[in-house]
Amino acid sequence: MPDALAAATSSQFSLARWWEQGDAISHAVALLLLAMSLLSWFFILAKAYSSWRVRAAAPALDAFWAAPTLKDGIALLTLADGEDVYAPLPTYGLAHSAGANTLAGEMRRDEQVTRVLRQQITRSTHRIESGLTFLASIGATAPFVGLLGTVWGIYHALANVSTAGIVQIDKIAGPVGEALIMTGFGLVVAIPAVLAYNGFNRLNRMTLADLDGFAHDLHSYFTK
Repeated sequence: MPDALAAATSSQFSLARWWEQGDAISHAVALLLLAMSLLSWFFILAKAYSSWRVRAAAPALDAFWAAPTLKDGIALLTLADGEDVYAPLPTYGLAHSAGANTLAGEMRRDEQVTRVLRQQITRSTHRIESGLTFLASIGATAPFVGLLGTVWGIYHALANVSTAGIVQIDKIAGPVGEALIMTGFGLVVAIPAVLAYNGFNRLNRMTLADLDGFAHDLHSYFTK
C-alpha cells in the first residue's frame, strides 16, 4: 500500500504530468525561462573565457615597460592582449602624441595625449562591460517570470476547485505543484546570472584599475 501511494504521488508531481496538465501560458512561461537560462549560460561561459584572457594579459603590462623600445613593448603587449584591451593605449598614444594636421592636433601635447588615452580607456571599458546589462536583466527578471507561472498555477488550482464545487486535494495538488515548479525554475535561472554578474563586475574593476594606472604611466612617458 505505501509503495502504491508513493508511485501515485511520484506520477502526480512528475515533470511529464506537469507539462501535460499545463496550458499555453504555462508552456510559454516555461519555454521563456528555458531560453533565458540557455542564453544566460552561453553568455556566462563566453564572458568567463574573455575575462580569463584579459586577466591573463595583465602581467604583460610589466613586460611592456621592460621592453628595450616602445615599439618592442607595443608588439609584446599586442601579442599577449588577445582581447585588445590594453594594447590600444600605447598604440594610439604613439600615433597621436606628436600632433597632426587636425583640430585635435592644435591642442597641446599633454592635452592631446590625455584625450587619446581617455578615449581608448572608454572603448576598452565598453568592451569588457558589454553584455553585463543583459545578464543583470536576466537575474532581475527571471524570478518574476517564475512568479508569473506561480500565479497562473494558483489560478488553475482555484479554477479546478470552483469547477468541482468542493475542495478536493487531487484538484489542487497538480496546479499547486505546477506553481512551485515554476518558482523553482525562475530561481534556477536567476541565481547563476546574479552570481556571474557580481563576479564579472569584480574582475572588471581590477581591469579598470590596471588600465587607469597604465594610462597614467603612458601619459607621463609621452609628455616627458
